[in-house]
Amino acid sequence: MRISKWMNMAAIAALAMTIQGYAQDSPPHHLYKLTEVGTFGGPNSFGDGTGPANFNLNYLNNLGGTVGTASTSKLDPFAPNCLWDCNVDVAFVFQNGRLTNLGALTPTNSSWAFGLNDFGLVIGASENGLADPATGYPEYHAVVWNDGRIKDLGTLGGSVSLAQAVNDLGMVVGAAANDIPDDYANSLGPCATLQCWPVTTQLRAFLWQGGKMKDLGTLGGNDAVAVLVNQLGQVVGESYTNTTPNATTGVPTQDPFLWQNGKMIDLGTLGGTFGEVSAINNRGQVVGQSNVAGDLGPAPFLWDHGVLTYLGNLVTLPGLAGPAGAYWINNIGEVVGVSLNNDLAFDAFFWRQGTMTDLGNLGVFSVAYGINDGGQVVGDSFTGSEFSAFLWEDSGPMVDLNTLVENPSSLHLTSAYAISDSGEILATGSLPNGDTRVAVLTPDGICNAACEAKIAASQTAQLAALKTGQVAQASTIKPSRLGKGNSFVQTPLGMRNFWPKPAPAPAN
Repeated sequence: MRISKWMNMAAIAALAMTIQGYAQDSPPHHLYKLTEVGTFGGPNSFGDGTGPANFNLNYLNNLGGTVGTASTSKLDPFAPNCLWDCNVDVAFVFQNGRLTNLGALTPTNSSWAFGLNDFGLVIGASENGLADPATGYPEYHAVVWNDGRIKDLGTLGGSVSLAQAVNDLGMVVGAAANDIPDDYANSLGPCATLQCWPVTTQLRAFLWQGGKMKDLGTLGGNDAVAVLVNQLGQVVGESYTNTTPNATTGVPTQDPFLWQNGKMIDLGTLGGTFGEVSAINNRGQVVGQSNVAGDLGPAPFLWDHGVLTYLGNLVTLPGLAGPAGAYWINNIGEVVGVSLNNDLAFDAFFWRQGTMTDLGNLGVFSVAYGINDGGQVVGDSFTGSEFSAFLWEDSGPMVDLNTLVENPSSLHLTSAYAISDSGEILATGSLPNGDTRVAVLTPDGICNAACEAKIAASQTAQLAALKTGQVAQASTIKPSRLGKGNSFVQTPLGMRNFWPKPAPAPAN
């Protein structure tokens, strides 16, 4: 209770400073036209983190197309062994205001779309109508959709696979099971990221190109998964380096990797036995998070052509560090993510050329998920009573995206997870009845005086709510989405390897 009260006081002070800064020097903002992505008769549409995958993939191409999953009115035949809403959920592509049902391998089962390239090739996974004989859970296979046709990419001999990313060269990467029994695949693959079905055999990173699926190998262990591929054909993911579980993590040592020119390169860690990647840009720079010595962590890193660098954190006490994660990097080399700060709250950060900037929050805490080449940052923040999507640009301050929407909508934007270089934003939101929708926000003019006043009023209301105590207790707050991999659990002060007190900062 004491900590919660202290955090509330810190949040009030921080938000007051934000409002003061807003009044003194506020850059102009854009207005946005909100387009709600509907469903196929069911209650929800999903974007980031849909199904058995992770977030921050290539959900938005340069032509304004986006993908995701929308529910139908049909009940999932595998219920209760289902994801999300236990309806049959089907992959979609949304472009120019048109929602297209991509279908599944079987008409009565679910599918999920995780990315698309600029030529309209969509990738993801689909159930095939069968139950895995080893687990009783649905089988799902990696698929691609091209010109309205779905293609099953198969597996490496096991029951499941999924495609996680695609580039403009048509290179598709993901994870596929083989038929060799394994005890640790669930802790490395997609099931380590979000709710998923159990896997009983090895998972391997794959590259699919020219109609063939290729096993990319491992760093020495039995399992590996590929997460992203850039436009140069460089693939990143994670792999076990051995087969011996560690006492601290319960699984074998996991390192991030970069695959290029037929070779898998171990990117190393910051001293711990667990590391993972979040993003790679088209310069071959990789960001992610890693445990430090003693398996304390996580801590954010940047790997740049052979050099692994600790990015720091928002705890400014000399020689000390707090948990943090790097979630995205643009082609300029700018990084965003989340870090514990001196107030024992998590804030979104922006990192550029060795300097980490605290982006603040809309009330209590925040997380940044995406950044474009123009330096615009999106994410979500807990305001004190609800989650809201945010936009941060230039020198700030952070702005609630709901205040920038020009066309009235009953959809409350809870999280923004991608932003294109042209400024289009992908977000998720909640309707008054609790149903979820994907939303596309398109820049449409400059925020006028009335709009700027709306922003200021929103921030003032947040400050008033904090002062009167009309906020959830810190111990009960749940973020809008889990962090990537094993880094976060469902409390704002909770990371799986949370440091009860700041630990020594890892050496570069």
